[in-house]
Amino acid sequence: MEMDLSNSMFVDLHLHSRFSRACSKNITIPELVKWARIKGLDLLGTSDFTHPIWFAEIKKYLKPNEKGFYYYEDEEGKFPFIISGEISLMYTQGRGRRIHLVLLIPSIEIAEKIHSYFDTKGRRDYDGRPIFKIPGDEFVKDMMNISKAIEIIPAHIWTPWFGVFGSKSGFDSLKDCFKDQIENIHAIETGMSSDPAMNWRIKELGDISIVSFSDSHSFWPWRLGREATIIHKTDSYFGIIEQIRKNSFIGTIETDPGYGIYHYDGHRDCGFSCSPVETKKLEGICPKCKRPLTIGVEHRVEELATNNLGFEHKNSKPFFKLLPLHEVIGLCFGVGINSKKTWGFYDSLIKEFKTEFNILLDVSEKEFLDKDIDKKLIWLILKNREGKIKVKPGYDGVYGVPILEEQGKLF
Repeated sequence: MEMDLSNSMFVDLHLHSRFSRACSKNITIPELVKWARIKGLDLLGTSDFTHPIWFAEIKKYLKPNEKGFYYYEDEEGKFPFIISGEISLMYTQGRGRRIHLVLLIPSIEIAEKIHSYFDTKGRRDYDGRPIFKIPGDEFVKDMMNISKAIEIIPAHIWTPWFGVFGSKSGFDSLKDCFKDQIENIHAIETGMSSDPAMNWRIKELGDISIVSFSDSHSFWPWRLGREATIIHKTDSYFGIIEQIRKNSFIGTIETDPGYGIYHYDGHRDCGFSCSPVETKKLEGICPKCKRPLTIGVEHRVEELATNNLGFEHKNSKPFFKLLPLHEVIGLCFGVGINSKKTWGFYDSLIKEFKTEFNILLDVSEKEFLDKDIDKKLIWLILKNREGKIKVKPGYDGVYGVPILEEQGKLF
């Protein structure tokens, strides 16, 4: 995949704090910065700006540059953030709707105005991703009344339960959800279970930016930055927003869609998964419990697709398809991603080559060999760089599993 990365930034603007449900209780701003640097990220979203305690920590740790960036500073230097968070909207429009939205915020002051707005709608102190009973179009209109600089991005748009196109509670089009406010939606987030190529099949997405972020629930490098957007270097919030709104950023980092937890159809409790073709043969019913299957992302894309496989819009961005380095190491040696052995190899690679993205994208075969890196591991890193590690698809909340094939002749 050819991209000019000489003047770029790797950004992850959708993640979570320790105050969001099902997230690590050890998440702090210093830990996020530490692991973002190791990963090779250049900018993070603060996440969870609506939560009162986390917001107080944001104001304590981060200092503004008057351009919408907020910097954490330590002995290693300054690391930038922008204010961000995820909101859950649950309401009735024809049927029950549940959609998640990522908000990018230009300043602390605007964030505080949004707090005042939410405080008229309900509570925001019980979870880092609060829930409000507000229709999608009404919410966008209200945000635009606060500030036109607020960016609203439908999150992980295909996931069954909380994606705007999700099979359980979503819509068949962005227009159905956002109505006359559709003009204020400039981008969508792929989510782990889809990639840009899958989204290119949807005609409505031809004129919209397709971005990727991790939705990380911890600071570990197999979560943080596992998906990211590559932008042209800037030190300004508006420099980022302009690239998103004009679709002028460089590209994205994606995992294999099969790695995501909702790619295939299935039932987690039954240990059963299948392709959309098999689901049709089963008439949508789980053969084990005889209840309706949870319909995954691949199936849902196929239902809504108007373009053939392989179609590219004229404004389509290139993307890298990569598994996190811990997954590659674990696959190589047949151990868990959080095992002592995996960490040992990971730490040695970082010591030699500085960042994970450098290892995944840039370090040459010769450079690996010169440092006497295990040849099988080199082979897998290079195979991963080409997006050619096969993955047994995830389903119904279960992660996909990388598969080690015959490696053939090495170097």
